[in-house]
Order: sequence, then structure tokens, then C-alpha cells
Amino acid sequence: MPVEHDEFRSVARHELQGDAIAVLSGRPLLPNTGIPLNLDWVRDVRVNTSAVERRAQSHIARRTVKKEWQAAWLLRAITCMDLTTLSGDDTDERVRRLCAKGRHPLQQELEQKLGIEELQIKVAAICVYHAFVETALRALEGSGVHVAAVSAGFPAGLSPLAERVNEIRRSVEAGAQEIDVVITRAHVFGGRWQALYDEVAAFKQACGSAHMKVILGTGDLLTLRNVGRASVVAMMAGADFIKTSTGKEPTNATLPVGLVMTRAIREYAQQTGMAVGFKPAGGIRTAKQSIDWLAMIKEELGPSWMRAEMFRFGASGLLGDIERQLEHQATGRYSADYRHPMA
Repeated sequence: MPVEHDEFRSVARHELQGDAIAVLSGRPLLPNTGIPLNLDWVRDVRVNTSAVERRAQSHIARRTVKKEWQAAWLLRAITCMDLTTLSGDDTDERVRRLCAKGRHPLQQELEQKLGIEELQIKVAAICVYHAFVETALRALEGSGVHVAAVSAGFPAGLSPLAERVNEIRRSVEAGAQEIDVVITRAHVFGGRWQALYDEVAAFKQACGSAHMKVILGTGDLLTLRNVGRASVVAMMAGADFIKTSTGKEPTNATLPVGLVMTRAIREYAQQTGMAVGFKPAGGIRTAKQSIDWLAMIKEELGPSWMRAEMFRFGASGLLGDIERQLEHQATGRYSADYRHPMA
């Protein structure tokens, strides 16, 4: 059945309101500035893989959100979305169209049906290659939507360190407000934690005031213990966000990986009093999956993480399915995919 406007607006406002700062167990947290590398902490990281996998399976089975609350959570998912185009055939025109979609992710007719025009729903950021930073900035001017640039030898991270650092600086100088960097996975395989720490710290310095999201490439890291240890080192080195994947690996964001990373974030916050954001990326394509991830964030880190400042989806195809679900909420009918083009 279609949602009732007044009731839905009330629920949506409630869900879209967030704490101004991250809070854990009633304790306000500071932004992450990093700490000296603590190798004992890193070596003490242990992960019970079978237990994590069982927990992820049970999470999907027992967590659900219905009716107007589901629609409100889907609106929240849109506001936490980094709309992304990272293809070899990207063009300025494609980026401009994606930016237009980011500014107005829902069709005006659908907003009117839901009665949410006043909420001014928009995505958190548009994520592009360095070559398109200036194009995106012009297209998004005055919108409040950030421009994120992938950097540091994306997606493999195997170019010389000096080149990767310079690439970050160029994107920041071009105006990117957020930088998504990739680590050298070989540092993780070899247990070279000092090298990994120094690499991420160099990236952080190059980012300056821009927010740094550190991509671990979890699909390449082989074990959940590696994921946990790499997460801790990246946070110690000053990561503002830790991110699962480039979207180019054979396996990208999975809930077991998400559980390991969010629990590392929680432990880091408890030990240091500093908050780090989380971004799952790659393979998240359905509205149901977005709800699963939001529910996990709420359970593991609390409601203050359920906002764009602390949580992002890296997505290129997710928005279309969310639009279809919202259309169903508004009208009781599903619309065809072609009615919700990305760009």
C-alpha cells in the first residue's frame, strides 16, 4: 500500500536526523588524527572466521525494516551514497549527467508522491578519476554534494610511492574534498606493518584538509585476520574512513568483512576516543542489501554512524533499485528499470 504522507514525512525526518558528532556508549568521539603504530595491538588481532560468518548469516535472517520505516531507511541510504563512475570510457558528459543525478537522485514526481520535497534528498558525494574532478566540481557547485577522487595508483596501488603521493596532491589542488586511496596489499601479506603505516601516513599528509578514505582491497587480502590488522594500521595512521574495496576485485564488500572492519572501528574508538568512518564498496546493488548494511552499522556502531559523515555506500547501480522500491512504497506498484536511469 502507498505510504501516508504525513506519517511518512514524520518518520523520514526522524530517520534522517543524526547526531552532530559520533557517539559510542554515550561517549562523544573526536575526529581521527592517528596514533603511533602499536605493533602489539596489531599482532593481537584475532578473528574467528566461522563465528563471523555465522553472525553475518544470522544478521540477514533476523533483521528487517518494514513499510514507512523501510522507505525512510532507503532515503537515508541515498544520503550516504557515493555515486561512482570509474570506467575506462568515462567522459565529461557522463560525469555531468551523474552529478545531475546526485543533486536530484529522485524524480520530482516521485518526491511529490512521497511528500518529501522539503527534505531535499541528495547523495553524499560523486566519486571520479582525477581527470574529472574539475568537471564534477563545476556540475555540483552550490549543491553541498562533495567530489571524491580515487587516487594513489587506483585500483592496484603499485605505482611508486612518490607518484601516488603527488597524485593525491594534484587532486586536492584541483578541489577534491575527499580522496579514496589504495594500500599496497603486499605490505599486509608480508606483515610489514611499519611500511603500511608509513604509506598511509604519507597519504594523510598529502590529503591535507581533504577527507581520506583508505581502501583495503579486502577481496585480495585472503583472510579476515588480514582485514582486521590492515584496518587497525590504517586507523592508527590517520584514516578518516576505512573502505572495503575498489570495486575491481573479484570479491568486494561482504557482510563478514564489514563485521570485522566495524568491530575494529569500535575497538579503536573505545581505546583512543576517536571515530573512523566506514565505506563498503562494490557489489551492493539492491535496496535490501543497503538495509542489511545500515542495520549492521546501527547494531555494531550505533545510530550516530548512520549518516554521511561516518558511513558511505560506494555504489553505481544501487540507486536505481532503491528508486524502484520507493516507487512501490508510493504507488503500490513496481516501475520498470528503464524509468530510473543513472545518468
